[in-house]
Amino acid sequence: MYEMKPEYYIGIDMIDEEHKQLFKYADEAYELLHDEFTPDKYDRIDAILKNLHDYTVKHFTDEEQYMESINYKKLFTQKIQHQEFIHKLEEFMENHNDEIEDQDEQIMGILKYLTDWLVNHILYVDGQIPKG
Repeated sequence: MYEMKPEYYIGIDMIDEEHKQLFKYADEAYELLHDEFTPDKYDRIDAILKNLHDYTVKHFTDEEQYMESINYKKLFTQKIQHQEFIHKLEEFMENHNDEIEDQDEQIMGILKYLTDWLVNHILYVDGQIPKG
């Protein structure tokens, strides 16, 4: 369901490959949302959030290092947006507990935030990064 569409490629191989992985996490959340055979999704939601967080930190570090290497003028703006995204992921992680009654609603919130942010950030922010 969620995958890297042709219009999301920015032409920088390392960044495109890492963006593909972020879409895989979105797809994993989507699959969990539609998994009728797992009544308690707490552990899987927890794993998705932790893996997504760790991978996103790595991706943002890689992306920012690339931007530094080409002296990209909008690096500071990117860093701020990256920090805001990480902060929001950490909020999802803090609010994730086994007392949440509607786990599917929680997954939908994570999925909506992730996909909206990812698509908009790739198309309108990362798409401006010049190829080195």
